[in-house]
Amino acid sequence: MKHLVFRLYGPLSAWGEIAVGESRHSAVYPSKSALLGLLAAALGVRRDEEERQAELAAGYQFAVKVLRTGSLLRDYHTTQVPDSAGKLVYRTRREELIRGKARLGTILSSREYRCDTMALVAVRANETAPFSLDMVREKLLKPEFHLYLGRKSCPLAVPLDPVVRDWRSFGQALDEIELKSLMVDPADEQRWIPVDNQIRYYWEGEDNILKAQQILTRHDQPLSRVRWQFAQRAENLRIVKGDV
Repeated sequence: MKHLVFRLYGPLSAWGEIAVGESRHSAVYPSKSALLGLLAAALGVRRDEEERQAELAAGYQFAVKVLRTGSLLRDYHTTQVPDSAGKLVYRTRREELIRGKARLGTILSSREYRCDTMALVAVRANETAPFSLDMVREKLLKPEFHLYLGRKSCPLAVPLDPVVRDWRSFGQALDEIELKSLMVDPADEQRWIPVDNQIRYYWEGEDNILKAQQILTRHDQPLSRVRWQFAQRAENLRIVKGDV
């Protein structure tokens, strides 16, 4: 079965979890909604194209091998916004600052990032997939929109190096792919970023090689990008010892 495999690495990444109130937490690996967003950006599918977004969400399955979870960085943001008294509608940021000047207040929020994370992603296309894996690979090499690791402030640090090949399972695809060095001409193995003591595999559906140790429930199956609604889905987890 064909699989598409590519690498994600950057100095900063932010894989959003459920956001309530002032805290914006980050997971240590990309959610399904984040990976679908990455593919959508590469393919040129906009957020307001609900039908095409739904086709993407139903068309692909993902697996993630987390080689390095990185370290946590927390950033604090202050934003000036007018209050909701008077039920005024502000259609632009300019209107907020001019019409709502007398009502301006400050909102404090904290945002989490992961520093120096690295992961491999495997993609499998369903029968209803709107794009072939070969086409997705070509678009990852020459994307229509900018690609980033969760937030626009988190750009990619190295090429994705997407590969399409026949593998029997997610596990085989993620373990047999050859990683290219992060440096152009590495002098020794120290040029590589070391992996964690524990390697984490996350995947959906059945797999011939990977055996789940735990079943997780995630709220990252996109229902509407416009209304920002997501459904629950089951995800498998396996943790093995890393080669360090």
